[in-house]
Amino acid sequence: MPGEDAPTKKSAVRTLLRLWPYVRPVRGRLVSAAVVAIVASCLSLVIPLVLEWMVDGPVAAGDPGGVWLGAVYLLLLGIAEAVLFGFRRWLVARPLAGVEARMRADLYGRAQRLPIAFHDRWASGQLLSRGTTDLMLVRMFLAFPLTFLVVNGVTILAGFVLLLGQDWTLGLVLLTPVVPLVVLCSLFETKYAVVARRAQDQVGDLTTVVEESVLGIRIVKGFGRHRSQALAFRALAERLRGTELVKARLLAGIWALITIIPELAIGAALVLGTVQVADGRLSAGTLVAFLSTALALRWPVESIGFLLAMSQEAATATERYFEVMDEPEETPGPPAAGPGSRDGVRFENVTFRFPDAAPDAPPVLDRVDLHIRPGETLALVGGTGSGKTTLTALVPRLHEATGGRILLDGEDITRMERARLRELVAVAFEEPTLFSASVGENVLMGAAEGAGEPELWRALAVAQADGFVAALPEGAATQVGEQGLSLSGGQRQRLALARAVVGRPRFLVLDDPLSALDVHTEALVEAALREVLRDTTALVVAHRPSTVLLADRVALLSEGRVAAVGTHHELLRSNAEYAWLMSGEGAETR
Repeated sequence: MPGEDAPTKKSAVRTLLRLWPYVRPVRGRLVSAAVVAIVASCLSLVIPLVLEWMVDGPVAAGDPGGVWLGAVYLLLLGIAEAVLFGFRRWLVARPLAGVEARMRADLYGRAQRLPIAFHDRWASGQLLSRGTTDLMLVRMFLAFPLTFLVVNGVTILAGFVLLLGQDWTLGLVLLTPVVPLVVLCSLFETKYAVVARRAQDQVGDLTTVVEESVLGIRIVKGFGRHRSQALAFRALAERLRGTELVKARLLAGIWALITIIPELAIGAALVLGTVQVADGRLSAGTLVAFLSTALALRWPVESIGFLLAMSQEAATATERYFEVMDEPEETPGPPAAGPGSRDGVRFENVTFRFPDAAPDAPPVLDRVDLHIRPGETLALVGGTGSGKTTLTALVPRLHEATGGRILLDGEDITRMERARLRELVAVAFEEPTLFSASVGENVLMGAAEGAGEPELWRALAVAQADGFVAALPEGAATQVGEQGLSLSGGQRQRLALARAVVGRPRFLVLDDPLSALDVHTEALVEAALREVLRDTTALVVAHRPSTVLLADRVALLSEGRVAAVGTHHELLRSNAEYAWLMSGEGAETR
């Protein structure tokens, strides 16, 4: 499950190589930036050579003019280094912003194409953190550590070549920390990988809590649960804080060791070099140049821990990103076939169980056989947990049947392109979902391309929503806000119903679409809906007799099986369970 603490066993390098398809289009800019950075970094190694010339030349000879000339050289080298590093940042800023944008767009597109079972399993905060925090870490890695691991490596190599050239004995002294530093960095990377993954998963958990608290703010306030929510948030925040402190301790430890060990080597080289100068075996200028070169290599060496930490965080971020991208998406289905015979909807021996259900758990739906004739409306009735909503979700393939098949006009839905299937089937759910857009945009989501005002207002009239929409400040152009919470429950449900009927679908699936309406509005909607149902084949989940009366026939679901099929009056006379469900006593149990 996402969000659980688990050490990654994948190689960080192998994981980061998966970014290559995104990096390849901008590789020229990245290589150019690396070359510029290498030149700028190597300029810092020229400064000790100028110092050597100044000490052994103008300073030793007492030539003030030579000293000023050397100072000008040093100033020019410093300015050139600063300009080149600024140019490097300019080279990578725009292309890497583009890489991040493409990755975010791909992640969003993949999330849209993943099956409902995936979204049932994953917390939304985990997806959100992958599209924000994780991609920011990837961009930072491409902008800084990726370049400077190469740049600092080249700089260190060039620096040690200079050191060995200036005095090989002192150069060997400075090379002694290499082996312990390599071992320490390897141990650090292994430990840091585990903690970095844990921290990023905990960010996702924290994001989920924040999102749920904001979306459920009415429940939190209505039940006075703000303190318990604050405690839950604080507990997760403390967990994350503790993990971040562990990261900080690891980073502080490696940084301290990477700083101390080279400093000890520099100190030893300084003592040996001073002795050699005193004995006349080494010039003062060469010792100054040697120590200046060694000091110039301090930052490239000391930054190794910091760069490795950023690289490891980028590797875990990349791994989390591709966890979503590697999930199998909904198959589009084979190419569309020609129109089949008008046979309505058939459920043939349909069985369904959730993917994460226990092996010995009974299926949600068990060998369901139903036939909804062309132009017929079938009401689906059953107690809580009988499988009504699940059955309706199988028609547009929001879930995949695990056994049997479903036919639309004689064509197996698994052999249809999903795009075509969802053009044929329109849905409206009991819990209506509206987006942060205008009323018109929300409703026309259910229409074909090119639909406009006439189709919009016709659908609003069917749902008895035209009156309240016209009274909104900007009519159908009024923004409804996040989740449509600026509207009442009945208004949201009517807009969801309008969205379902606006495209004049051939097949209509309605999951108790009138549950939030008052009695008078329900009667008006039902009257208008009858006109729509004459031209479509419909499956309607019903809990109330008034909704059942919209249907030509009724199917009773009980424990995932079809227990009876008939008209409303036939089932009232012949089936005790149905009569109980349609009674006031049965309604109270739902």
